[in-house]
Amino acid sequence: MRERFSSRLGFILLSAGCAIGLGNVWRFPYIVGQYGGAAFVLIYLFFLIILGLPIMVMEYSVGRASQKSAALSFDVLEPKGTKWHWLKYVSLCGNYLLMMFYTTVCGWMFYYFYKMLTNGFAGMSTEQINNGFYEMLSVPQIQVGMMILVVCIGFLICSKGLQNGVEKISKYMMICLLGIMGILVIRTLSLPGAMEGVKFYLLPDFSKMTNLSEVIFAAMGQAFFTLSLGIGAIAIFGSYIDKEKKLTQEAISVVCLDTFVAIVSGLIVIPACFAYGVSPGQGPGLIFQTIPNIFVNMNYGNIWGALFFLFLSFAALTTIIAVFQNIITMTKELFNWSHKKAIIINFVLIILLSLPCALGFNVLSFIQPMGAGSTIQDLEDFIVSNNLLPLGSLGYVLFCCSKKGWGFDNFIKEANTGKGISFPRKLRFYLTYIIPIIVIIIFIQGYISLF
Repeated sequence: MRERFSSRLGFILLSAGCAIGLGNVWRFPYIVGQYGGAAFVLIYLFFLIILGLPIMVMEYSVGRASQKSAALSFDVLEPKGTKWHWLKYVSLCGNYLLMMFYTTVCGWMFYYFYKMLTNGFAGMSTEQINNGFYEMLSVPQIQVGMMILVVCIGFLICSKGLQNGVEKISKYMMICLLGIMGILVIRTLSLPGAMEGVKFYLLPDFSKMTNLSEVIFAAMGQAFFTLSLGIGAIAIFGSYIDKEKKLTQEAISVVCLDTFVAIVSGLIVIPACFAYGVSPGQGPGLIFQTIPNIFVNMNYGNIWGALFFLFLSFAALTTIIAVFQNIITMTKELFNWSHKKAIIINFVLIILLSLPCALGFNVLSFIQPMGAGSTIQDLEDFIVSNNLLPLGSLGYVLFCCSKKGWGFDNFIKEANTGKGISFPRKLRFYLTYIIPIIVIIIFIQGYISLF
């Protein structure tokens, strides 16, 4: 008997937890700062609706119809004699590769939460705080230790099972995450000068876009990657739910929650940057170098900073728990392992696979796979974000729409079973021909940007 969620709220919060991650709380604020504020947000929301939402419905449909994870869902649904089941290996590799660097970055969030909580940045100059990030990366004990801590927490929760572990803990974490966000937004908006940041963030000004095509590609990429689509991380949750609700309605709920967290994250970070005269478009270092400087200069900054990095930690950890659950289920189905065996083997395997990233900033820093200054993490991120996610999503689209795959009629029947909002059948041409072109463009653009 397949496990089920105890409630629809649990399904929505856990699915949203999988989608809500570093792309929302780390990448979104600085990419908005880089590409012109509110005008970029509008373009991003447009692509989220026309690109991300349909693919999410497809993943849910494949999961619910097959009642399997991506390890066996294609085997169950594919026509006899076809090779769609090979997509399982894209999904499995994508989940492992994502965790190979995600666990390390989540460890950074935990470490900065500890530093803020213990007032570790007190009395430091701007330069010292900036350099502190690189000093942290250079210490293998910190990198490996925090990574192992994250893996232990994730697998401990997953070992309790779907309802008593993954669903229950993720539900509490998501509620805490939303509560902390509310507190931080109120604090940020009360800062002198914060309203200028709100205007930049919420009032569109298309004149700030110096390169429209670059902005559009960035918005397409962010909309595409923020939902963790293409590696079966979302499909698994479709296999755990019943047929009471139509899947478009469920997908809309998750996308709205994911978008809410991304928008509010920007509302925390960008007004704070304006209040302290800091550029919000400073890139990945914004969270670990610029933001700590802001909290150091704020009254009770160590408390607000600790809350901020706890919020980031929860956002990253909910994704890790969801992907760990997917990995455990996939390996159980693929190799017929017991739950305990899947936990133990994957626990050891994830730690070993995560070591190159954790050591890539120090002991293995001489390995620069993508050119001078690059790291092992850069390569792992590129393989997942620019290859496995788009190609995996393309696989789901073709599988659901192709006559030689599961087929559009079967997809629509599954998606529209239950009560709620129906998926429009008239979008068949768009799904079959336009979305694949968009995904291929995103894939090619990733390589153009690289070279």
